[in-house]
Amino acid sequence: MKQVLRPTLLRVAFASSLLLAGAAHAQEVLKIGVNGVMSGEAASWGLVNKYCAETTADLYNAKGGVDIGGKKYKLEIVALDDKNDPKISVTNAEKLTSQGIKYVIGPNIDTTALAVKPVMERAKAMNFPYAFAKELYKAPANASVLGMVASYQVGPIMYDYLKAKKGVKSIAFLARNESDAKNQQVEGVEAAKKLGLNVVAGSESYEPGTKDFMPVMTKIIKTKPDHIVLSGVAPADAPLLNKAARDLGFKGTISTETAQDSKILAQVAGAKAAGFMSVGGASTPEIQSDEMKAFAEAYKKRVGEWNDEAGTKVYALELILAVLKKNPAALNDVEVFKKEMATFSMTNPYVKGGTTKLEFTGNADFGRRSQVGVPLVVNEFDGKEFKTLFVGTIKN
Repeated sequence: MKQVLRPTLLRVAFASSLLLAGAAHAQEVLKIGVNGVMSGEAASWGLVNKYCAETTADLYNAKGGVDIGGKKYKLEIVALDDKNDPKISVTNAEKLTSQGIKYVIGPNIDTTALAVKPVMERAKAMNFPYAFAKELYKAPANASVLGMVASYQVGPIMYDYLKAKKGVKSIAFLARNESDAKNQQVEGVEAAKKLGLNVVAGSESYEPGTKDFMPVMTKIIKTKPDHIVLSGVAPADAPLLNKAARDLGFKGTISTETAQDSKILAQVAGAKAAGFMSVGGASTPEIQSDEMKAFAEAYKKRVGEWNDEAGTKVYALELILAVLKKNPAALNDVEVFKKEMATFSMTNPYVKGGTTKLEFTGNADFGRRSQVGVPLVVNEFDGKEFKTLFVGTIKN
């Protein structure tokens, strides 16, 4: 009997030791949420958020995880599609924060970002939206950090460039009929007037889901602008609007303050979108560091192709992790994170030369540092891809 039991007991003891060893070496997981639009006309915006976060996680996890306070954490990205619907975005935010997730990237427009604001505040969590409503970032709001350059920051710089370099004197604004795009239109009109430009159309709009843009574009072109601004235009709408303008004989320039997808522009509009200006990824080929090049290669490996907007959206997770590395107490307490934001500064890992700083900005517009300080890049589409038009800076 003893001879029968002994091997069995040995196997049980050995298995138990393996389990204990495995438990001792089990790696802790740091979950980061992504809540954004990943389907429909604006899908590109949220998908790039998701792909950037996943690519950053891939790079860290391949090295054993991210080191925070001397402990290695495996990064896990939990991404949910809000379909550009505020109700779904709220449900997503509740799902993410109920898992104990403290840091969420997104949403992508004003309506969804404003909808989740109370959820994030109640959960004592933080999110990094790509929405421009100032009430998200001004006190007493304290749960949101703008992840990119806002339309009202880039607009005046673009219009001034057009005035000085392209001889633009008259300007028309056309917006998608939803709150964030209409807000961008109002702010754009105000900025253009301050620069002395003649605003010939400042309130024209079209409904979400529109496919035939000829009627509304006919109204715009009748005002005889030198330049047309497509306020808050979604990536799927931009090529159709450019095509409509050119088919109607418009010879002037066209721009937007939102990020765009070169593949969609090339497939749908091609040469008819040539010269279209937009906010570019915050990492042009001219300024890319080796780390940015490595990220771009990893992104292409995961997704199959590069999206210029990823050059901007790579920054949010990297900056979150940098603050957590500096003060590990922020892992579970976002108040610690907020205090660090006021003075945090590091060498920008994505810009070559090692002299550019990555920090939180936004004092000029929000009265406090509640914005990721990404470089401002303006692109021009050449019919196939984006080319860098100029690199500018915003006031801190």
